[in-house]
Amino acid sequence: MNFRDPQIEMAHGAGGKASRRLVEGLFAPLLFGSSTEPLGDAAHINLNGTRVAITTDSFVVKPLRFPGGSIGELAVNGTVNDLAVSGARAEALVVTYVLEAGLPTEILEAEVRAMAKAADRAGVAIAGGDTKVVEHGKADQMYITTAGVGRPIPGITISPASVRPGDKVLLSGPIGDHGITILLARGELELEAELCSDTRSLLPLVEAMAGVAAPGIRWMRDPTRGGVATSLNELARDCGLAVVLNEDAIPIRDTVRGACELLGLDPLHIANEGQFLAVVAADHADAALEALRRAAGSQEAAIIGEIRQQPASTVLGATGYGGTRVIDMLVGDPLPRIC
Repeated sequence: MNFRDPQIEMAHGAGGKASRRLVEGLFAPLLFGSSTEPLGDAAHINLNGTRVAITTDSFVVKPLRFPGGSIGELAVNGTVNDLAVSGARAEALVVTYVLEAGLPTEILEAEVRAMAKAADRAGVAIAGGDTKVVEHGKADQMYITTAGVGRPIPGITISPASVRPGDKVLLSGPIGDHGITILLARGELELEAELCSDTRSLLPLVEAMAGVAAPGIRWMRDPTRGGVATSLNELARDCGLAVVLNEDAIPIRDTVRGACELLGLDPLHIANEGQFLAVVAADHADAALEALRRAAGSQEAAIIGEIRQQPASTVLGATGYGGTRVIDMLVGDPLPRIC
């Protein structure tokens, strides 16, 4: 165990370098023993000869409701999406509500209804759950924890070890919408913008892509905390290859780009809740892209880069002007409590 930070800080939950230190330096050695499997969004296990996928997540977003969604909807979509990008269709969820004493019943009811509607849209059953209540001031109104079980999508095998030089990097749509929406919804900045969270189920997009390119799908990830940069840095490290991005090809709304420029943030570090990254073999990439663009809400899907041999374990960004930069994973916690 090599986790040496003296105490837990907000950055440890931001999905960047501090989170990686915590997971790999403390949790993984003590809980997973000698396993060398790369950490992903869901675990695939065999139960008496039946292969299933399982995932868990917690949601502590502030505020509870924001343009385009709420904590209840986010909890369902986030769990369904973690299964989807691991190559599985969510079949059932269980949910735990941690409620703060004094929470108005109407707020709780609104989130339970939001969760039910999101589950119906995603085609997943909520099979059970639990409730705990803590003292006033101890839970910021409400936290939600979920666990999801899924069935593997036929034909898809996801692993960083399968990634090869020449593979293409696909992105399903514009990045940064969720993180910037949450930031603006807090009302702490003198900024106003027409922007909504991108929270949604990604399963229809993954299945659309799998329908035409399943044998060529190498790896997928939904770039939530830590954003696109962190997800791709984890991939580069796990596969030992380089990810080279065409930064001009990455779809970003002007509103998100402008807010990031004003606040000194990199859009590649901003969280998303309704987009995913995929690495696809070159001979399947065009078909995968067309399938995504035909799916509802993904008309701006794009091929944003490719896998190369060198520089190993590195993410590079290249611009149309010929310049390049090393793109690191998130350091610190610029946007706390976003999911």
